[in-house]
Amino acid sequence: MCGLSLLLQKSTFFMICPYCRHDETKVIDSRTNAEFAIRRRRECLACNRRFTTFEKIEELPIKVIKKDGSRVPFNREKIREGLEKACYKRPVSENDIETLISQVEAEVYENFEREIPSRMIGEQVIEHLRKLDQVAFVRFASVYREFKDVNDFVAELGSMLKERTQK
Repeated sequence: MCGLSLLLQKSTFFMICPYCRHDETKVIDSRTNAEFAIRRRRECLACNRRFTTFEKIEELPIKVIKKDGSRVPFNREKIREGLEKACYKRPVSENDIETLISQVEAEVYENFEREIPSRMIGEQVIEHLRKLDQVAFVRFASVYREFKDVNDFVAELGSMLKERTQK
């Protein structure tokens, strides 16, 4: 039997205990969540105290291709900033915003390997935001799509009203 199999069979892993700094722990429970993270409940084999760790798969960084052609690393915090501005004084919770960001991030990593145009991320955010809060959607769209005047607002609102009457 190889060393890794034996290690997995014993369920002890080398993880430093945050309390006593011992380097062997036992995994008590493991669960996955929507953000592709693994939550592990661990017990230190020296001091018997329990603690929780989270493991996330390291993904290759995706580059975002900006309008000017430059490439920057994907950054979910930039999405958060735009959403928080759009959702200011709206009945949208932090949890709603986090869920939307996680959905967009999952779609980006699911559908693209190395690069994604920034406009595609913006369109994904817009689609999710349209379902979440229509006022926040119009705020976000006005900045993202660079509305020039009131006619741009009217055109966007017209398409929303048309969709609403078709339902």
